[in-house]
Amino acid sequence: MLPILKINLTDNTTEEFIIPKEWERDFLGGASLAARILYPHLTQELDPLSPESPLLFINGPLTGTNGPTTGRFVICGKGPATNLWAESNIGGFWGPELRKAGYDGLWITGKAPSPVYVWVEDGRFEVRSAANVWGRDIYQAQEIVKAEVGVKSARVAVIGQAGEHGVLYSSICCDHGRMAGRTGMGAVMGSKNLKAVAVHGTRKIEVTGEYAKLRSEANRTLKQDNEARVMHELGSAGVANYAEYLGAMPAKYYHQGGFAGVDNISGAKMAESILVGKSACQGCVIACGRVVDIGDGSKRKGPEYETVVGFGANLLIDDLVEVVRLGELCDKYGLDSISTSNTIGLAFHLFEMGKITLQDTGGLDLEWGSFPAARQLIHMIANREGIGDIMARGSRQLGAAFGAEDEAVQVNGLEVAYHDSRGVSGMALSYATSPRGACHNQSDYFFVDFGHTYEEIGIDYFERQAQAEKAANVAKHQDWRTHFNSALICIFANVSPQTQVDLLNAQLGLKWTIPDLMKSGERAWNLKRAINNRMGLNAYNDKLPKALLEPLKEGGAEGFSPDIEGMLFAYYEARDWDLETGKPTRKKLLELELDDVAMDLWG
Repeated sequence: MLPILKINLTDNTTEEFIIPKEWERDFLGGASLAARILYPHLTQELDPLSPESPLLFINGPLTGTNGPTTGRFVICGKGPATNLWAESNIGGFWGPELRKAGYDGLWITGKAPSPVYVWVEDGRFEVRSAANVWGRDIYQAQEIVKAEVGVKSARVAVIGQAGEHGVLYSSICCDHGRMAGRTGMGAVMGSKNLKAVAVHGTRKIEVTGEYAKLRSEANRTLKQDNEARVMHELGSAGVANYAEYLGAMPAKYYHQGGFAGVDNISGAKMAESILVGKSACQGCVIACGRVVDIGDGSKRKGPEYETVVGFGANLLIDDLVEVVRLGELCDKYGLDSISTSNTIGLAFHLFEMGKITLQDTGGLDLEWGSFPAARQLIHMIANREGIGDIMARGSRQLGAAFGAEDEAVQVNGLEVAYHDSRGVSGMALSYATSPRGACHNQSDYFFVDFGHTYEEIGIDYFERQAQAEKAANVAKHQDWRTHFNSALICIFANVSPQTQVDLLNAQLGLKWTIPDLMKSGERAWNLKRAINNRMGLNAYNDKLPKALLEPLKEGGAEGFSPDIEGMLFAYYEARDWDLETGKPTRKKLLELELDDVAMDLWG
């Protein structure tokens, strides 16, 4: 990989960080390599919003090589809502452009005295005033920055007003609505007075002849894959109907077992009514992005599954056009649509319980199904006005402010995504043990519970509401997805393990086998766990929110709730983690060649 450019915004100094070759070998790139790099710097005492807090943009080893879905990069640091390891994976074209500019990462610390943006072009670095873009939404800011640098093909990663105002779940955007949404890296960026990072390069991304041949074969195969074709035609929201049928799609803030209006907000409904085009990240043959026209003749980004459910079934809104508008408003402000809709759902829920009143909301009636109320709350959150100031801190703090923290559907400060573990039980462990708080991207195990197995790596099928018996399976799936987040291949890409090994070997000169790939994922998963252990996380933190432990009275998950304690016991056994402390054992860390980490955790 290319060097990482370290930037201190306090004094505008830079230096190049050369990645040790053994780290590239053991961690590849992306979030796994970022964890190795940031391990010494992420301490329990570190304030995520302080100048010292690192913000690391980093590519994967195949970024920009036109391999299957390899146009991705990741942004890492310490989460302001979770105080844990934070990573947010994003597509688009920014990562490949950074590589063409001569770097595979930007490691940003410090704080500018006034709003700025960074301009990197072919190895040259410049800090410019962002006075005229501060306060602009993400789309406006991108265009202004592009005009100022004078390069139409420049790529711009940017925050909106939510990041400027320190909303703890604000996002970073590039291109047209490609979002690094989860874990609040937009707030970290805003705390540094950094509005945007623009990059442009003319360097050619070299690939080996063998890799070029293999990537063409892999892309052709992926294009014909059934899951990829569904994603292309219907987007990720195409799974909405099936998820609702199984009881895996939450409704009414996880308290209702089904949603009668699912047909009105589904991917199929989008395709037959408002879809006018598709969009893709760099080099991607799937093109899952939606382009829609909601009747005003203007083309805009269409919502994916999480946004459809978050602003649809979660709030009992069954109007797809209104869901599009709410998702777009989140994007413009730079808000994670999952955490935003989850926190709004909690506000609706507490209002129904009588814990939040009209006096608290400034007279706003938080009635289920109310699009105007949801829209107004988004404005209030992004600008930290009224009750929005409390909501900007996330659902855990919103619940605590009204004496109902246990009503918040979150794990360790990160809001649960929209795959109900009562319908697909493997997600119970995915949420409880994820290194960044409740997360469906560290292991989208619901696909395995739907029947998508990986025999090559020992991920078999267990009944979708099976429990402890699938714990080791979940652990393997987490290692598999950790590899995706280091190689930086999109989780929508059904690329076989052997094909991925062949691609890496051809491009990087490795001699890996499938077990080598899986061990690399396991190594990084345990390293992230150790980072969190050092920042205060222990076995007590591995749990589910109250709502997901209460059986539903109707729907595809009727009467079921996961035995999370039994599942965790089996999971700890499979992982070789200490039952008392929640740490990876010394034996496990040494087995994974994390000797320094073993010394830090165990002495």
